[in-house]
Amino acid sequence: MNSSPPRKLHFPQPFNHEHPPVQDVNTVFAEQLGPGQRAADRVANTMGSWKFIIIQSIILTVWILLNVLAWIKHWDPYPFILMNLTLSMQAAYAAPIIMMSQNRQAAKDRIEAHQDFLINQKAEEEIRVIMEHLEAQDQALVQIHAQLVQLQSQFGISEDGAGIDPLRTS
Repeated sequence: MNSSPPRKLHFPQPFNHEHPPVQDVNTVFAEQLGPGQRAADRVANTMGSWKFIIIQSIILTVWILLNVLAWIKHWDPYPFILMNLTLSMQAAYAAPIIMMSQNRQAAKDRIEAHQDFLINQKAEEEIRVIMEHLEAQDQALVQIHAQLVQLQSQFGISEDGAGIDPLRTS
């Protein structure tokens, strides 16, 4: 019989969550925007909508019809130089405004990617701690099993429990 003293069971210390809470990237990003940036985003959102395309198409169609059919005085006869100038000016301002909005969206995407990275780091750390705890539980179960086998052999009990007298008191 092995009479060595049982090893003391050891479990890791409880995990201490010492990381900052997860932040809503949309809220953080919105707080950083200035009035000009908000205006640029609104313009880009408006110009990138079906409503804008439909309204602009209607205006241009009416413009062309009024000048071709001459229901009123021709203010922009064919080939519609004034309309081209107006559309060119619109495009000249729209392109940089849309680019500014896209640049801000790219910056927001970088913030989201960094936030995802931080969350992944937290998850990896917590998974590591869980795995350490499970390993400690496995080791404890092995020790408990070894102690049970030792007790069974001391009292002459087979592994299937035969030889146990439920009425016997020590």
